[in-house]
Amino acid sequence: MPIDADLIPASGRAPAGVRVVEVGPRDGLQDETGSITIEAKVAFIERLAEAGLPTIEVGSFVRPDLVPQMADTEEVLRRLRPRDGITYMALVPNRRGLERALAGGVRAIAVLTAASDAFTRANTGMTVDESLRKCRDLIDHARRSDLLVRGYLSTAWWCPYDGPVDPRGVRRVARELLDMGCQEISLADTVGAATPNEVRRLLEMLLAEIPADRLGVHFHDTRGTALANVLASLELGITTIDASAGGLGGCPFAPGALGNLATEDLLYMLHGMGIVTGVDLDLVRSSSALLETALGRRLPSRYLQAGPPRRG
Repeated sequence: MPIDADLIPASGRAPAGVRVVEVGPRDGLQDETGSITIEAKVAFIERLAEAGLPTIEVGSFVRPDLVPQMADTEEVLRRLRPRDGITYMALVPNRRGLERALAGGVRAIAVLTAASDAFTRANTGMTVDESLRKCRDLIDHARRSDLLVRGYLSTAWWCPYDGPVDPRGVRRVARELLDMGCQEISLADTVGAATPNEVRRLLEMLLAEIPADRLGVHFHDTRGTALANVLASLELGITTIDASAGGLGGCPFAPGALGNLATEDLLYMLHGMGIVTGVDLDLVRSSSALLETALGRRLPSRYLQAGPPRRG
């Protein structure tokens, strides 16, 4: 049964539409230990595109010895069929990765930093400030090539090493990324520790200076709070939500970070609230089922396992 708008807290109203950014093929698969064929990855992404997800993060141009699952990103991109209205995006960690992305025909990239020095050192071997200098160089070159640039801001709420993160540090990094030329910033709850009140506090601080359409949120469901955190974000006007088909995910550099918010679970909630996404939930579910077969294991998405409720 759809949720009545009057049941949404008075602090905000759900938006009419939401853009779902699909991160499963990159952030979801990067921590998988088993072998996944290029054919399986391409079939997975093609089905997600057919479902109408407007932005799909298809891979990353990182060192294959560090993240083996992303070693074939160039070939995956080469095999994908271009589709009107669908943006294929790739994560780029350095200048060499950007050159590979350009050679692969990517028109949208993501750069990565964090609000926590401890996490940034574990992830990239740099401090936050050093990481920002690297991002500036990448963004300058990407903009000269007319690429769209998204900035990932990891550990926006909690760090796996230092605990709670100071919101003022998050604000500083977000403003710097936007000043460098990022079209949008995705705020990541990297270890899935944030709760709705923490989400509201940070977003209220940021929205006092940054338009809502320049911010997205990226929640892991490690402790079961991802959908509650999405609701808190929607109430404040955030309309870009990251999710991963099947609930795939984890981070090699964040101990204890389990799966991302499942795309199917997010879509079921949004559609039940009458929020338009333009995405076919059944096709997303079938894409995750396809990947389950390729991985040889069940994925954690509740909707994937339970399916649609019986009507009448």
